[in-house]
Amino acid sequence: MVRGGARPAVLLVDDDPTFLNTFAREFARRDWNVATAGSPAAAAAEVRRQHPSVIVLDLMLGDDNGLDLIEALHAESPDTRIVMTTGHPTLATAVEAMRRGAHYYLPKPCNVDRLIAAAESEPAAPPPVSRRASLAQSERAHINRVIAACDGNISEAARRLGMHRRSLQRKLRKHVPGGS
Repeated sequence: MVRGGARPAVLLVDDDPTFLNTFAREFARRDWNVATAGSPAAAAAEVRRQHPSVIVLDLMLGDDNGLDLIEALHAESPDTRIVMTTGHPTLATAVEAMRRGAHYYLPKPCNVDRLIAAAESEPAAPPPVSRRASLAQSERAHINRVIAACDGNISEAARRLGMHRRSLQRKLRKHVPGGS
């Protein structure tokens, strides 16, 4: 992560001041340049200012969703690696974070060494994509987007999709990768 002999830079984006202070201290102790942001607007301004090597981005930022920030941050700094963190990990948000361009998805609690290892890891190769998705694949992608928008809440996702919760759960079980 060191570029041209310079100290790597990290931007910590979280609405929890305790998390920001603790992790800022720990990254600084490991000789990283550290910046913090407590909101999406502050994060965007900081990325424009410093173009960090790594952004540690929380999924829940008060009333905002960190997923919505990934693409904007990459537009400002395409080479920056984004490590998405969350205290409420779900498969749906992990998939959505990676689809939008996060380098790694890490559940909280975590430590700085784990964050650094995640940032320095090689990204997984995306699965091959067919030219046209089947109807079942398109339906599953839509369901995953709705579940991600509901932060993994199946009951709320079922309500938004206009179906019973059990019907949604059956669809999710039916379309498990490797299953029938």
